[in-house]
Amino acid sequence: MARTTNRTATYEAPPNIALVKYWGVRDRALALPYNSSLSVTLERMRSRTSVRFDSDLDDDAVVLNGEEASGGPRDGVVRFLDRVRTMAQRSDWAEVRSANNFPTASGLASSASGFAALAGAASAAAGLRLSDRALSQLARYGSGSASRSIYGGFVEWRAGRRPDGRDCYARPLYPPRHWPALVDLVVLVEGAPVKEVRSADAMQQSVATSPAFARRQREVPARLAGMRRAIGDRDADRLFPLVMEECDSFREVCETTRPTLDYLTATSRAVLGEVRALNREAGRPLAAYTHDAGAHVHVFTLDRHLPRVRRRIAGLPGIERTLVLRPGPGSRRIP
Repeated sequence: MARTTNRTATYEAPPNIALVKYWGVRDRALALPYNSSLSVTLERMRSRTSVRFDSDLDDDAVVLNGEEASGGPRDGVVRFLDRVRTMAQRSDWAEVRSANNFPTASGLASSASGFAALAGAASAAAGLRLSDRALSQLARYGSGSASRSIYGGFVEWRAGRRPDGRDCYARPLYPPRHWPALVDLVVLVEGAPVKEVRSADAMQQSVATSPAFARRQREVPARLAGMRRAIGDRDADRLFPLVMEECDSFREVCETTRPTLDYLTATSRAVLGEVRALNREAGRPLAAYTHDAGAHVHVFTLDRHLPRVRRRIAGLPGIERTLVLRPGPGSRRIP
């Protein structure tokens, strides 16, 4: 790990949607998850973050989506900068400017893309040259899912077993063009609420209070292995039921948490019901739904089924719009 003299750097990073969710950490200080997870990096949606270290600054300045950050969002960025400063053995303050080209804090993984971009920009600006694996390990301290947004395509975040976290990192499984026919129909629902409880806090409530949490932990390894094989074989008939089973399990954990964590709106639930109806009518899985901690829904399908699926989903009341996305590239430095 070499030092450079760079003081300013800009990175772009994408969000990812988890097919196998991570929800809960076994070590909060080291950001070590209870279970491994698997995700798809999404094209076109990006966070762009610039970091400038400057000895003339008298405090850290954080601007998110054009507005000066305060409270929890600012604190999270400053804690992350402190970690980078420690790694780089420097003490100067930093200016951070970050913006997303998609909705923030609504279940579209803006924290994943944001902290992946911050990991790249802050480490480079501080004079560190980190490998992708090291960037993945650094990014998880801001947001666990950010560890996966370093890479494109299909990505697995290995939970690891070591207490020091050295075996906890994301790795690419298949590149973006591995499965050209697979598409993600992103369903943006009207009036999607901004999360009142940060996911980092909400998931620990689930660990402590949900009676479904322990059962899900026992089930996840087999689901993850099954999805890994189905993606490798480009087998939607095997993949789609597993994706929905995993999503339902995640939602059960959230909804049995005390106090309950209900991220979906009536429109969100209607989308889930429509996907189930489509699959029943077809007698096979044409599509699969999943969602993170938010109201928007991701519906995976194949190119040949997309017109039918999109027409049915778009006709539901309360849909703001739908986006058709494919697996995309990972993070990159902007010259």
